[in-house]
Amino acid sequence: MHLESLRQKIDRLDRKIVGLLNQRLALATEIGRLKRRKDGRIYVAEREDQVLRKVCAQNRGPMKDAALRAIYREVMSAAIALEKPLLVAYLGPEATNSHQAAIKKFGASVDYHGMATIADIFTAVEKGEADCGVIPIENSTEGSVRDALDQFVDSDLKVVAQIYLEITHALISASPLEKIEKVYSKDQALAQCRRWLQRNLPHAQILSSASTAKAVQIARKTPGAAAVASPLAAEHYGVPVLEANIQDQRDNTTRFFVVGRQSSGSVGGGRDMTSFLISLGDDAASHPGSLLKMLLPLAKRGINLSKIESRPSKKRPWDYYFFIDVTGHYDDPSMREAVKRLRQFCPMVKWLGSYPVAK
Repeated sequence: MHLESLRQKIDRLDRKIVGLLNQRLALATEIGRLKRRKDGRIYVAEREDQVLRKVCAQNRGPMKDAALRAIYREVMSAAIALEKPLLVAYLGPEATNSHQAAIKKFGASVDYHGMATIADIFTAVEKGEADCGVIPIENSTEGSVRDALDQFVDSDLKVVAQIYLEITHALISASPLEKIEKVYSKDQALAQCRRWLQRNLPHAQILSSASTAKAVQIARKTPGAAAVASPLAAEHYGVPVLEANIQDQRDNTTRFFVVGRQSSGSVGGGRDMTSFLISLGDDAASHPGSLLKMLLPLAKRGINLSKIESRPSKKRPWDYYFFIDVTGHYDDPSMREAVKRLRQFCPMVKWLGSYPVAK
């Protein structure tokens, strides 16, 4: 078959694809009208998960599932934008890792707003200034993001989805490497590159900034200053990359939460996760086995614990909250039974949200 004949076939397929996409978006627009009448959620994480799983199950190749998911992510992003303008708050400014995670989850068709702090993201969503927010929650190299965990203590926002993003860091500066005297970045990013910085810039002053992108802005205008940030941030702000891939761990990954005013429904089939904030009370330290007692109601009902993290309550010395992630949805009967039992002896059992397991 000749080249021109193949191209004509592709053109005919493209016309059909465009027509079918517009039919799909028209149906999504009608769904949006129905949801607005009922004051329903525009972004529905469990439906998104269901659609992506179905299309991947129908995929017979040669397209890889990851590519198909990326295509459908943009299709659903366009559909959301037609249903109702969606504003997503993230830890800004533009080109931060949080910004990249937000785009990975919501696509290019929704509106984004960079916020100065994680607390600002929570406030914007709580007040209705943003529909949802994207926050970093933990990194595979450096562990939990404490500022993010602490926000859940006093907030009524719910976790509605999660995102995993592979993180690569670069040393970015308008000055040559031998002239670098100061290195700026977010504390987590600096920690993820600690060994590289000690080995290659042992005399440089390491300084924290509000975000990786803010660090690049500083490096752009400050002689002798460098930033640790993504190559995308370097490109976005027009600052050269001096060294690429300076993170200490090759498979450096950050987990992000999407927070909103309503939790997600269940996707079922063991594909849900739930997060809780639990306090054992003032006398937990003087009662041996208190932590085990907290975990038993979950274990006895076959609920798997995937994460546990303690944080000081900041209300009194040696008083702690426990953040836990477990498999299953809050509405599962076994989960409800476990929560009922926990509330019999724990002063606080706060449900932070249920959400689909992320790929």
